[in-house]
Amino acid sequence: MWRKCLFIVLGFFTLAQLNAAHLKGGWIQYEYLGDGASANSSRYRITVRQYLDCSSRAGQRDAVVHLGIFNSLSSILVNTISIPLTGTDNLDKGTYDPCLSSRPRVCYIIDRYTTELELPNTIEGYTLSVQRCCRIDNIINVGANSDQIGVSYTNTIPGRINSINYQKNSSPVFAQRDTAIVCFNAPFTFDFGAIDADGDSLSYSFCSGVIGGSTGAGGQQPNPPTPPPYAPVLYEAPFDGGIPMSPSVTINPNTGLISGTAPPITGEYIVAVCASEFRNGVKIGETRKEIHIQVADCSLSAADLKPTYISCNGYTLTFQNESTGAAANYLWDFGVTNSTTDISSNPTPTYTYADTGTYRLTLKVTNTGGCQDSAFAEVRIYPGFTPDIQIDGTCYLNEYTFKDATFTRYGNVNSWKWNFGDNTTLADTSLAKDSSWKYAAPTNTNIKLIVTNSKGCIDSITKPFAVLDRPSLNLAFKDTLICSIDTLPLLANVGAGTITWTPDIPGSLTRISNRNIANPLVYPIDTTRYIVSINNNGCINQDTVTVNVLDFISVDAGIAASICRTDTIQLQTVSDALSYQWTNRAGTTVSRDKFPKLAPLQNEIYYVSANLGYCQARDSVRINVAPYPAVRLGPDTVICFGNRLNLPATMVGASFQWSPTNSMINSNTLNPLAGPSRTTAYTLTVSDTLGCNKSVTDTIIVRVVQPLTVNAGRDTAGLPDQPIQLRATGVGRFSWSPSTGLNNAAIANPIATLPTGIDSITYTVRLTGEGGCFAEDQMTIRVFADGPQIFVPSGFTPNGDGKNEILRPVTVGITRINYFTIFNRWGQRIFTTAELNKGWDGTFNGEPQPAGTYVFQVEGTDYLGKRIYKKGTAVLIR
Repeated sequence: MWRKCLFIVLGFFTLAQLNAAHLKGGWIQYEYLGDGASANSSRYRITVRQYLDCSSRAGQRDAVVHLGIFNSLSSILVNTISIPLTGTDNLDKGTYDPCLSSRPRVCYIIDRYTTELELPNTIEGYTLSVQRCCRIDNIINVGANSDQIGVSYTNTIPGRINSINYQKNSSPVFAQRDTAIVCFNAPFTFDFGAIDADGDSLSYSFCSGVIGGSTGAGGQQPNPPTPPPYAPVLYEAPFDGGIPMSPSVTINPNTGLISGTAPPITGEYIVAVCASEFRNGVKIGETRKEIHIQVADCSLSAADLKPTYISCNGYTLTFQNESTGAAANYLWDFGVTNSTTDISSNPTPTYTYADTGTYRLTLKVTNTGGCQDSAFAEVRIYPGFTPDIQIDGTCYLNEYTFKDATFTRYGNVNSWKWNFGDNTTLADTSLAKDSSWKYAAPTNTNIKLIVTNSKGCIDSITKPFAVLDRPSLNLAFKDTLICSIDTLPLLANVGAGTITWTPDIPGSLTRISNRNIANPLVYPIDTTRYIVSINNNGCINQDTVTVNVLDFISVDAGIAASICRTDTIQLQTVSDALSYQWTNRAGTTVSRDKFPKLAPLQNEIYYVSANLGYCQARDSVRINVAPYPAVRLGPDTVICFGNRLNLPATMVGASFQWSPTNSMINSNTLNPLAGPSRTTAYTLTVSDTLGCNKSVTDTIIVRVVQPLTVNAGRDTAGLPDQPIQLRATGVGRFSWSPSTGLNNAAIANPIATLPTGIDSITYTVRLTGEGGCFAEDQMTIRVFADGPQIFVPSGFTPNGDGKNEILRPVTVGITRINYFTIFNRWGQRIFTTAELNKGWDGTFNGEPQPAGTYVFQVEGTDYLGKRIYKKGTAVLIR
């Protein structure tokens, strides 16, 4: 995937409106050559560099430039010099990345205007200025009518600063690394680094472009230039001098390297860089270079890395290709000497170095079209870099001192940037290792320090800081008590300054060891207030300590008390003493507290010695110990509904109480009789009134099994040796008695086979459930020795009383009813069925039939397959 590119074309200002599009930038350099011919003067070589497009014609190039020299303090013009063209440099980019889709020409003519001059040494110093108008139209970060805006090149020659002369100084020289092609909307770098011949430290920052000249007659190249200060360019939002291209484009303050992601909009951008020059932490000058960076529509598939990767807190780093171009393959080499395993094909690898050091990182990428590209970067692994600050001072009336306390395991700390957090000024900064600052008023603020070391580490620390209105003064105590025969050390924690203690009682000055130390000894005979003051160069603070004096002390250990064994009691001592020692009857020390917490296991007497210095008092107190009451109930149990049980309980105590008692008999006894109708939890509470006034409880749960229901089945009839199926219903364990004739007396549905000679038998079935609870039912079998028969009752009474309601045939040895039919006296059939055990309820078509005699016919089949028929009458009684 191709990406947009940005190529940097140094575009600048106009020779005239006609020539505006050919100017590409410029800056002023000066060199100190030595003392001047006149007394107290210096000689300098001044060079003005002006960049033009390589297509510029002779008529578009300035034959001279007009240099204005101004007093830096008053801005009064000192001199104007017209400098002729003295030389030209030609820069033309000849090598291009093979993966670049198009090759925009990057070519510059750099005209040099050089002269030598002599200037008197002044306290104020000088400002150098050259002005031209106008810039090109449609500059992206300025907006419309940018062709009506001119430019001012400036530099400063220092004078005397803080009583030190800095006239013998040469300005930094920017390197001519001005041909570059950088990807559009992707990471790029541009080097604004400079070299200082005097070895001064340089700090780089974006700054606002400044305007100069005008479109009027003579305003395109003013002679002389207008005096400073010069107004900044009016940038169009969201741009400004500090953000000339995009928020991601930044400049390294130590190297001058611009890096970041190029903006997405093509066109030209004003970019100005100021190189501030520091000597021994004092800023002595500022050199400004202003260019136009042009974002062009070109495309590139490439490898791109940051210039340097630094780890100051570990050995592990994660890398990625900073290019947005599409890549099919990656090959990383992490630069470990004599290693063949320090490679990766991961697009975003993480690598842990085994040791500290500087390594050369290599990235090779191949895009989908086969184009290869490489990038290199330096990797520095130097963990162990922790910034810290030490602050000393008393109050805002004096300066606070700020000292660097940074720890670095490797290399040495080599740069500092302080911000003292003074919101009343912008000058509260310093580049010195240690510095000081005087605040205008008390405030709460934050101190920030940015530090670097010689290995390339950079880190910062911010500390909250209170600017005090008075010196720090902290007392260990402000109110205390001593005996009249004692000596007391007063304890004050103070900073630098003069300390004075003053007692408030006349004549007490002789009863203090030294009034001018932080911790004097005092021995007052009466209660005295000691006022302490601290004075540090006019910063004053004071506080007071009150020393109460007693001639003697007393102690009251309290009245005798009773507690339960294993409990804790806190004694309430009454005394003015400051130290205590408690012992038991054996003489063992048990506490040194005024209000001790004690837990004796038996009756005990405690003795207390109370001291206030050399004054002492004694007392004792008796503590009686009684055991806790005890209670124990038996395990939870189960009873059947309607049963009762005695609750098992034992106890040690003076009284007891059961709850609940509504299902108990004799609830005032330890073993009452309980007969609950549902599951109930019974609680026994036992109390003691013999020294341990506490209660204990235990609970027993009596679970009640509700009544069981069992049905043995209907009475029936059978023949000798004929199997009869019994069917009992219920939930639980079944047992039948007697077991005569049963194939299994322990199941719900045994089979009964009765021999000849038994006329009838009654079986009882017992259903046993949880806890042994049971229920019983009975059924009777009548045995007919005459063979299979069908019996029909002679009458029935369907009156709703639940007795003899149905007229049905009673069968013996019959396996199936073929029909059972009822006729009224007119021969009309009013009921018929073929189901065993089903009968007539005395109705026809839902209407009750009258009392009277009715005819029945019934036919069945016995267990041998024979047909049994019977006919007769039955009486319906109402």
